[in-house]
Amino acid sequence: MTPNSLVQVGLLVGLLLALARPLGWYMARVYEGKPVGLDRVLGPLERLIYRVCLVNPAEETGWKAYARDMILFNLAGLLVLYALQRVQAWLPLDPLHFGPVSPESAFNTAVSFTTNTNWQGYAGETTMSQLSQMAGLAVQNFLSAASGMAVLVALIRGIVRRRSDTLGNFWVDVVRGTLYILLPLSFVLALALVSQGVVQTFTGSATVPLLQPAAVSQPKLDAAGKPVLDARGDPVMEAATVSAQVLPLGPVASQVAIKDLGTNGGGFYNTNAAHPFENPTPLSNLLQLIAIGAIGAGLCVTFGIMVGDRRQGWALLAAMLLLLVPLMLVCLAQEQAGNPVLGRLGVNQAASALQPGGNMEGKEARFGVAGSATWAALTTATSCGAANSMHDSFTPLGGLVPLFLMQLGEVVLGGVGSGLYGMLLFVVVAVFAAGLMVGRTPEYLGKKIDPFDMKMAALGILAMPLVVLLGTALASVTKAGLAGPANPGIHGFTEMLYAFTSAGNNNGSAFAGLNANTPFYNMTLALAMLAGRFLVKLPVLALAGSLARKKAAPAGPGTLPTHSPLFVAWLLAVVIIVGGLTFFPALALGPIAEFLTHAR
Repeated sequence: MTPNSLVQVGLLVGLLLALARPLGWYMARVYEGKPVGLDRVLGPLERLIYRVCLVNPAEETGWKAYARDMILFNLAGLLVLYALQRVQAWLPLDPLHFGPVSPESAFNTAVSFTTNTNWQGYAGETTMSQLSQMAGLAVQNFLSAASGMAVLVALIRGIVRRRSDTLGNFWVDVVRGTLYILLPLSFVLALALVSQGVVQTFTGSATVPLLQPAAVSQPKLDAAGKPVLDARGDPVMEAATVSAQVLPLGPVASQVAIKDLGTNGGGFYNTNAAHPFENPTPLSNLLQLIAIGAIGAGLCVTFGIMVGDRRQGWALLAAMLLLLVPLMLVCLAQEQAGNPVLGRLGVNQAASALQPGGNMEGKEARFGVAGSATWAALTTATSCGAANSMHDSFTPLGGLVPLFLMQLGEVVLGGVGSGLYGMLLFVVVAVFAAGLMVGRTPEYLGKKIDPFDMKMAALGILAMPLVVLLGTALASVTKAGLAGPANPGIHGFTEMLYAFTSAGNNNGSAFAGLNANTPFYNMTLALAMLAGRFLVKLPVLALAGSLARKKAAPAGPGTLPTHSPLFVAWLLAVVIIVGGLTFFPALALGPIAEFLTHAR
């Protein structure tokens, strides 16, 4: 472990903690309907949206109606995004003249961005028009994030309210979350990214001369521009000299800002945050890392404010960071130790004192091992999925860390909204188990936890492992599934496991060694994304409805303090035990087996 990497981790955690308090306070005021300073500017637009959409902002609904509105809203977004991709060839803002996206790829992408997953089985710069990027993908980046935050707020209201049949208004929560939180933060971040060189233009491409022309072999074309084939049907190749390169451009910074802040992760370019037009400098890398974790950290403070006990929010944030930081350091240590196979050959993997080397395969030199491994741990912990390096090239245990952080349910800061309500499901299980051990009716923040609440928490927690393990098993025994991995054996299994873990947890990152743009993976991963999102959201809303109807139970001598270090430790144990017991056999077949193989 180098001092440079420790400084980067410390700086990131320190900045997230510094931002958590003011951002959490601001978001609490947004969802409580209090003035936030932007009301004069955005208030008229908010009221106009309600009038156009025929929404009565004063009307509240129960959990079933709230869930119905949430599903209809996301279904409408899915259909619109699918249709936009299929007809993009006949719409404006398509300077590179892309054709329509194939049906299965369009469906996968529509599901992906609607569920806040942003799994990308395509190259954005060669597939999506600028209109599809802006009106389709970027819009869903805002709306899917706002939808997750709305479900969290409904759960918080369920904890706070007494003998109530309502949880708020889904439409109001989505509109306020988008207008007052996501839009202003994205605007500021986009300006900062543009200052670092992130592209923001409607120009389709730029042709630049190469400093050193390259000799290449390329297919020979006939007069119609089609490849000339030989007697065997193979293209006839001819020598050519390439003296210029076409660089695809577009409105990148505006999409990058919300992809990070909304923990969406979908990049404008195929290589995501490893592309120099998306993430050109170490400062832009740090800004994006902060953006990925800021709202998740701030929502813990929002939770504490809204339930009337800030200690509860800080306890949850402490639990998250106690999971994140050690695992991040493990990933850093493994990657800085270098490739064990090269080490046995006597290869010196240290570049210099100023830029320590290690396992640099698949990593950008401008970020190095520290900037890449830190990003990999945070992006998988937070359900973001943006990547500035290829996780497929990590060492076995270095690659295990991002995989394991997703398999914990991405409750470490998590997706905006989804991470905290996922952690609250574990809180319910922890409280219930603790109550059974001491022979007392379990309760959390004055609400008694009954068998129905425990069933909803269990359903929300177990839905994701079921989706991930069933999907991986199906891919492992079918011809179409086995055709996807680029590597045979153990590593190929890890690639499949990672893909379904990423889809089932709505993360979207990839090992980058799996050909997922096939009918099999487009459909199975889309179904995994839908199940991983909504089979958790629905139990959360049912739990919120159940808690809202209960009366408050006064705290007594036997009440378990849920803000204490002891409870934080117990909560961590529950999260790790559930995640470890569920996925340990699969991890043993994948990255652990690969590590033991390399260790011989």
